[in-house]
Amino acid sequence: MGTLVRAQQGDTVDLICWRHYGRTGRVTEQVYEANPGLCELGPVIPHGHPITLPALADSKPVAKTLQLWD
Repeated sequence: MGTLVRAQQGDTVDLICWRHYGRTGRVTEQVYEANPGLCELGPVIPHGHPITLPALADSKPVAKTLQLWD
């Protein structure tokens, strides 16, 4: 089971993963597997294209990044 989202203008799979999951590592591959033919669309997904974002089996919390300077 997953979540259906629609690509916004200029979206890439990495950007969609970052926005939804908060990371891209070991996530983009799962999104491509859940969406056959997605890689044939090119690096920028057409605006409004539906993309299924699968529920992740390894849902570890994302660590916050420490910033030394603002």
